[in-house]
Amino acid sequence: MPMNPSSVFATARRAAGAALLAVLAGCAAVSEAPAPRAPVLVFPPPPDEPRFVFERAIYSSADVVPDEAGANLRRLVTGERRTGEALVKPYAIAVFQGRIYVSDTVARYVRVFDVPAGRYFRIGDEDGQGGLIKPIGLDVDAAGNLYVADITQRAILVYGPDGKFLRKLGGDKWFQRLSSVTVDPEGRRVYAVDIGGVSSDQHMVRVFDAVSGAHVMDIGKRGSGPGEFNLPRDLAIGRDGRLYVVDGGNFRVVVFDREGRYLQSFGSVGKQYGQFARPKEIAVDRDGNVYVVDTAFGNFQIFNPDGELLLFVGDRAERDAPARYMLPSGIAVDEDGRVYVVDQWFRKIEVYRPAALKAEDGFLGRAAKKP
Repeated sequence: MPMNPSSVFATARRAAGAALLAVLAGCAAVSEAPAPRAPVLVFPPPPDEPRFVFERAIYSSADVVPDEAGANLRRLVTGERRTGEALVKPYAIAVFQGRIYVSDTVARYVRVFDVPAGRYFRIGDEDGQGGLIKPIGLDVDAAGNLYVADITQRAILVYGPDGKFLRKLGGDKWFQRLSSVTVDPEGRRVYAVDIGGVSSDQHMVRVFDAVSGAHVMDIGKRGSGPGEFNLPRDLAIGRDGRLYVVDGGNFRVVVFDREGRYLQSFGSVGKQYGQFARPKEIAVDRDGNVYVVDTAFGNFQIFNPDGELLLFVGDRAERDAPARYMLPSGIAVDEDGRVYVVDQWFRKIEVYRPAALKAEDGFLGRAAKKP
């Protein structure tokens, strides 16, 4: 059924506002009657068939790590508040089997929210070779190894599933402004996006062997023609090995085959749906659909593999609420189709569940069912 894009934003605002009023009313007075259940945010809104449901937001470790036994009673008596380690300036996100990785450019490490294990820890906060300075882009391979693009070190640091530092790829020789990293599912090739700069011609994707670090090839060059880039931001791998690159300065997504041969592009600068104003990160789901975060629009747009707009979610806002963003930056789609969005300004991660997926299903759902 065709979707009315304007109705998505309007309904989201009404639903979010109703939810906020319900919360404020509950804080204002204590009532013996059960509190009304907050409305469920779905996208697109009725009468269209919903495709995604807003599921949860994560602001700190307290949103993932289980509370101590008896802590609720203690806080009730003492008046203390539950605290956790909060996000400071999150940027990119990657997810593997319910484990959420978020780069924090101010804290200078990667935060790990292991939802199934109810655990929180850091990666890259140590001294020595495995220490991070300014982590930006993230990705995880099928074995659970984490790849981190450090813009200051001009290198990609690789960590095992246990967070142990394994190796470093790239270096000053290869990058000017390293912005993101993507690894193929088999962990064989690493795609690093060099955003270059106004005075640089090094706007390209550099490809390396994921194990040896050997340089394999480069994709693209600076320009506005087919297969060229102006300030590329991020890359995602889709079906059949297709490479989708966010070409920020040209306001489009450029598509290549697995060998780096140009196929097509979609998007243009503008304020209409399907256009871009400030595109940042990109992700692809198991059906090949493409998700692009746009910081200026305050949303993410979903396209089919050929670049046709399917849906968009979110709205730019100055006050925090579900599906409200000021500076969205990172996006990821997990194995179950859940979508994860990072907002730098509101310092949060939001999670959307496919409408066809039950809340108790998938890696996050299994964690929720634990006693």
